[in-house]
Amino acid sequence: MPAPTELAQATLPDGRLLRFVRSDAGSDVVDVRAEIDGDVAAAISVRVGSRLARVQALSVANEYRGLGIGSALLGCLIELLAAGGVRELSVLPDPAAASWWRGHGFDVDGEVLRRPLPVLVEAPTAESMHALGERLAPLLRGGDVIIATGDLGAGKTTLTQGIGAGLGVAGPVISPTFVLSRVHPSTVGGAALVHVDAYRLGSFDELEDLDLEASLADSVTLIEWGGGLAEGLADDRLEIDIRRGLEVDDENRLVFLTGLGPRWAGDELEALR
Repeated sequence: MPAPTELAQATLPDGRLLRFVRSDAGSDVVDVRAEIDGDVAAAISVRVGSRLARVQALSVANEYRGLGIGSALLGCLIELLAAGGVRELSVLPDPAAASWWRGHGFDVDGEVLRRPLPVLVEAPTAESMHALGERLAPLLRGGDVIIATGDLGAGKTTLTQGIGAGLGVAGPVISPTFVLSRVHPSTVGGAALVHVDAYRLGSFDELEDLDLEASLADSVTLIEWGGGLAEGLADDRLEIDIRRGLEVDDENRLVFLTGLGPRWAGDELEALR
C-alpha cells in the first residue's frame, strides 16, 4: 500500500491544524481523510474508473460536524480526481443527505446523484495563463457566463486578457476594480466581452444593479470573484477556479474548468488539457 500523501493543510480559527491526507486502499479506490491535530475528523472513499468515479462512503466525526469539514474534504477530493482525468462523480446517498449533495453541485439522475468534474489545466507562468485564455476563446459564444475564482494574484485577470485577445475585442483588458464592469466590444464582428469585478459586491442584488441582463444574451460575461455570488445569472455557465497546486509546497497554478448545464454537456473543454 502506498504511503499516505498530504494534499493540503490549513489552520482553523482556534489554531488547530487541519490536514487533508490521501491513503488509498487499492488500485481503483481513492481514500482521503481530514485530520485535526492528528485525529481523523472526516473521511471519504471513492471507487474510480477511467472517467467515472462513485462515492462509496463519507463520514464526519460527530464532534466535527457543522464546521464545513465535509465540504472541504469533498472539494479536495474533486480536485484530486480532476487531476487524474476523471470527468464525473456520482453518489447513491442516504435520503436524509440528498439535499447536502445537491447543495454541492450534484443533480438527480434516478436514484443516483451526479456532478461533472473539472477539466484541469496547468498554467505555470503568466504567459501560459494568457495562452490558456486564448485557447478557450474559440469555444465561447454570445450568452456564455464565466465565473472566475482564485486567490489574489492567482491569474484571473491574465486569463481574461487571453480570452479577450482570442475573442478579438477592443482593449486594454484590465481588472474593472473601481468601475465594477467594463464592456469590450468585438473588433471582428463577434461577441463582446463584459468583464466584471465582483470583489466589492456583497450580494446578488448588488450584482443585478449592474444591469448585466441587458447584454447577457449577446456577450461573453466574465465575473471575477463571482463564486457564491453570480451563480444566479445562468444555470448554464463555466466555472473557473485557479489554485496554487494540489500539494503543500506546489506553486504551479492549476486551472479547474467546470462546465455546468446542457451548454457544456459535450467534451469541448477536453481540448484545453
